[in-house]
Amino acid sequence: MDNSGKNSGGAQDVFYSPLKDQQRLTIVKGKGIYLWDDMGRQYIDASSGPVTCNIGHSNPHVIDAMHKQAQELAFSFPSSARNKPNIDLAKKLTELAGAGFERALFVSGGSEAVDMALKFCRQYRYATGEKRRHKLISCQPSYHGMTIGTLAVSGDPAFEDIFGDMITMAHKIPAMMTYLASSPPDEETYALSCAKKLEEKILELGKDTVLAFIIEPVGGSSSGAIAPPEIYFNEIRRICDQYGVFLIYDEVMSGSGRTGKFLTSHLWPHARPDITVLAKGLGAGYIPLGAMLAPANLVDKLSELTGFNYAHTYNASPLSCAVAIAVLDEIIENKLLDNTNVMGNYLRDKLEELQNKSTIIGDVRGRGLLLALELVACKNPRKQLPLHVNPIDRFKQIGQELGILFYGRRSNKGIYGDPILIAPPLNVTKDDIDQIIDLLSQIIEILETELRNEGLI
Repeated sequence: MDNSGKNSGGAQDVFYSPLKDQQRLTIVKGKGIYLWDDMGRQYIDASSGPVTCNIGHSNPHVIDAMHKQAQELAFSFPSSARNKPNIDLAKKLTELAGAGFERALFVSGGSEAVDMALKFCRQYRYATGEKRRHKLISCQPSYHGMTIGTLAVSGDPAFEDIFGDMITMAHKIPAMMTYLASSPPDEETYALSCAKKLEEKILELGKDTVLAFIIEPVGGSSSGAIAPPEIYFNEIRRICDQYGVFLIYDEVMSGSGRTGKFLTSHLWPHARPDITVLAKGLGAGYIPLGAMLAPANLVDKLSELTGFNYAHTYNASPLSCAVAIAVLDEIIENKLLDNTNVMGNYLRDKLEELQNKSTIIGDVRGRGLLLALELVACKNPRKQLPLHVNPIDRFKQIGQELGILFYGRRSNKGIYGDPILIAPPLNVTKDDIDQIIDLLSQIIEILETELRNEGLI
């Protein structure tokens, strides 16, 4: 059937599921924490897009760096020639990351970076004679990207239903979801029991066959910013060391300062990973960029043995690297890590005040400025809203009508609850947070009334 020329074009979302009783906005302008649509209406960007725009919109320093680099050199293929922005960014980024992360490989985004991390681990083991190590372990639920390779390690049964016949899915262990646990013991005991699941899975699969364990130090929308304690990460580090398993931290969301440290792993000196993955906040929404950080001893040894030659066209793009340098300058020179700690505590306190007043906010969790609230039908005893209801979409719709945008999605078929991410830029102010909380309280009041009228709470 020839449909050429008929209803041509359309925005990217023509591929997406339609929004119920709602149109997607056409955003035409951004400045700081605000966005404007094509009708001139203003919105607060309360989740930094999908936890990406870490320094807000239209930052003049970043725009100037982009302009200057585009005039000088926009593209250079790294397997053919080096470029100075790549060299400068690698030095700046690895110095911020610290010991154990002396090498940085740059790609176009988070999914590519996770793919590179998995391939690096496999190539290293293959080159050093441990060819049986190929099995991957991740958490259920979790999210690590949307390429075929990263869908395999993401923990979402919907992905496995569709793509499980095409790819080898990673083996899963339960994520540490304290709020959803039925009558958990004290946090330390519960954390150790969750970590024990990793050791059990390694032994079940065969300790000489497991390649890597990948985990988000703070969860994203899939798990609603779950933030296990230090003892959990200390234990998984010990287990990975004992069985020779690479430990990968997916810090696509939680890295680049989002939790008040440049890397979340900086919180735990005895639980540093072997590989860290960054994206989102590294380019801060100004340009697509992801990175894999690895120790010099592993990278240099592999370089001597076989090399790691899995290049993409836009690896180490000089334009992307120049933009990221400017983003990092903004974070460090403006002391945004300190601001994240102060404003993160203030935001959490205000969210907990809302929780105490509300009947449908069951939990507030996260770290720094990567926080989430969990929508429930009843707080005590905890009762989830029915699966045929999608409170996340309705929450966001009410917010849009009131002039504020949030990030969240119904993932895992709703099995693990209904979290909304609250993650404003790292340079957010107290006044900004007060505005967000005021609008949040209005959203909660409207949603509670609707759910009560429908007999759902």
